[in-house]
Amino acid sequence: MIFDVLTRVWHSPEQLGFELAEGVRAAARRPGGLDGTTGAHTQALECIGCALVHGFKSQALSAVVPPEFIAGVVGRQPHRLAGIAGIDPMCPSWFDDLDHAKSLGLVGVNISPSAQGFHPTHSTAMRLFDRCAKERLPLFVTRPGLMTPSMIMEFDRPTPWDEVARTFPTLKIVLSEIGSPWIDETIALLAKHPGIYADTSGIASQSWRLYTTLLHAHEAGVLDKIFLASGFPFASPAAAVEAIYSLNSYALGTNLSAIPRAALRLIVERNPISTLGMNAPLLIGSSSQSTVVNDRVEFSTQSSSVRR
Repeated sequence: MIFDVLTRVWHSPEQLGFELAEGVRAAARRPGGLDGTTGAHTQALECIGCALVHGFKSQALSAVVPPEFIAGVVGRQPHRLAGIAGIDPMCPSWFDDLDHAKSLGLVGVNISPSAQGFHPTHSTAMRLFDRCAKERLPLFVTRPGLMTPSMIMEFDRPTPWDEVARTFPTLKIVLSEIGSPWIDETIALLAKHPGIYADTSGIASQSWRLYTTLLHAHEAGVLDKIFLASGFPFASPAAAVEAIYSLNSYALGTNLSAIPRAALRLIVERNPISTLGMNAPLLIGSSSQSTVVNDRVEFSTQSSSVRR
């Protein structure tokens, strides 16, 4: 079964605040467009088995994709989807926001330090992380898909998560985009801390970068700590899967190293529910099937097995 650990959805770009909404509307006017509405989300996920759907909140950007909305999306396909709450630790209501999200059945927390304006070791943020560790809520450290001028990029640097992981050794942390542009730091953290993971969102559509990153992770022995993530709607799940299965085309007829295909398959099929110990039922039901034809991945939703 194919799992996508980071998909986003909204009913309108305005939920993302003025700055991000402008960026989303500009991207929507480019060839291929950009559509993060529920209909587009449902259609994009037809080719895979299960996905995590992320909310978002940033007091600094006046943005909120609320837990009620995420719970509603998940409720339409509860056998295939699980919800992740967007929590802003800089918002005074974060504690109550988390209680409310849990009451709606959301099973993890999404934060965005650069968009929310806090350093990862900020004292208030550390209180949120303490609660997540105690309540077995995995923490997804993300960007909202686009960078805006007001976002504080230095707060996205991976190295501060070393202190967080030392302080809360049971906390499960997933660093999106494999910590790009600080990928080497992220791979070092994956090797050092059992509770730190990463996902392929953000670089899923950058095939050469994805190849060199996953090859580095393979050589460092941490490829088993990376999840497939499309970051929909900024990339499609189908394209993200196809990119991974096509990576070794770079090595054909060259001296470049290939990544074992079995290892690539494990990335695509790694189950976040069991791996991260999420308090959610096992996602079952319609799953996906894929076949490689001329270095392209073709999908079908007619079988519960994945064919290679």
